[in-house]
Amino acid sequence: MTDKYITVTQLTRYIKYKIDTDSNLQEVFLKGEISNFKAHTRGHYYFTIKDENSRINAIMFANQTKKIKFIPTDGMKVLITGKISVYEANGGYQIYVSDMLEDGIGNLYIAYEQLKQKLEKEGLFDPKKKKKIPKIPKRVGVITAPTGAAIRDILSTIKRRFPLTEVILLPSLVQGAEAAPSIIKQIKNAENFNLDTLIIGRGGGSIEDMWCFNDENVAYSIDHCSIPIISAVGHEIDFTIADFVADLRAPTPTGAAELAVPNKLDIINYIEQLSIRSRKRMKNKLDFLYQKLIEIKNKYILKNPLSIYEVKEQQFDYVLEKLRYTMINLYNKKEKKYLNTMSSYIFKEPIKLVDTKKNRYMQLLSKLETLSPLSTIKRGYSIVRKDNKIIAKAKDLEKKDKIEIELMDGKVNVEVI
Repeated sequence: MTDKYITVTQLTRYIKYKIDTDSNLQEVFLKGEISNFKAHTRGHYYFTIKDENSRINAIMFANQTKKIKFIPTDGMKVLITGKISVYEANGGYQIYVSDMLEDGIGNLYIAYEQLKQKLEKEGLFDPKKKKKIPKIPKRVGVITAPTGAAIRDILSTIKRRFPLTEVILLPSLVQGAEAAPSIIKQIKNAENFNLDTLIIGRGGGSIEDMWCFNDENVAYSIDHCSIPIISAVGHEIDFTIADFVADLRAPTPTGAAELAVPNKLDIINYIEQLSIRSRKRMKNKLDFLYQKLIEIKNKYILKNPLSIYEVKEQQFDYVLEKLRYTMINLYNKKEKKYLNTMSSYIFKEPIKLVDTKKNRYMQLLSKLETLSPLSTIKRGYSIVRKDNKIIAKAKDLEKKDKIEIELMDGKVNVEVI
């Protein structure tokens, strides 16, 4: 009765045979949008072609990829030529691409570029606004799915590198329509945990899976957060908006954990280096101070302390002798001046000095009387003035000049004729 049952491999091979022999599927022309693109190190391209309702896996081998003139990226619309076949390992049908042409850019990519340009103009990507990530954090927060591979990678990496750091999980949706509001809520909630660093991210996926990290409100929440943020969306080639706004970008969750905490071995080595340098510096300092002590001990003054007293005693004698000499010399000068003053005739005959000064005064007064112009006028002379200036010569006057003549008993105004 079991003869009618076949194996999975047999069924898959039959389906593959049917598809491979269908002439309609030997050369298929498709148009769609690239998603989940990955370039293998051997040169093969693995990706998905999708439209609004369906998707199909695609592979383009290295000998074919060399012919195309552009680098495919997620969100790019393309025109592809290929054949449909079945990959026996998983039973899935896929298209083997032989040629690919650009057919514009997908809607998601257009929205991504528009938002990127807008936020860049607003300064959200400005390097000057980036906060520094603490080198040795006490507490790190992680916003990601609580059951995904990302949180396991982050926890294991932090535990391995620096187990002293406490990790606070802030569980959030990281895929789907509700993911962006969930991430925003946890960013605000993170402010309540006194965190040194905050990691936000998830593991790899298609552009649709990670679209919540291209959300405008998520970008603003990251920008407004006071905690230094590391973006850890699991895709090494492409960037999300969250990567540009965050203070630091890591290509994977594991990479974010490595950036968030130091390596304990590096810390230990650093501490050992500090210890070696400290001991060496202390030894150099002690050697220097010991040498200074030896120099001080060998100073002449310490070996012969009385010499300080002897020098000072000698200096004191010199100053005292100089002071005594100065005082005697000053006294002699003052005494001599006093004796000269007392021997002056002023003190011996003061009345005679007064009479001499009085006679001298009278002589000067008599000379002054003789030279006075008033005395001249009293003797019959007069003074002629014109415009308040004394006229000494007749030629200095002209007819009809108004002049003033000063006489002994008054002044007379006349006119020259």
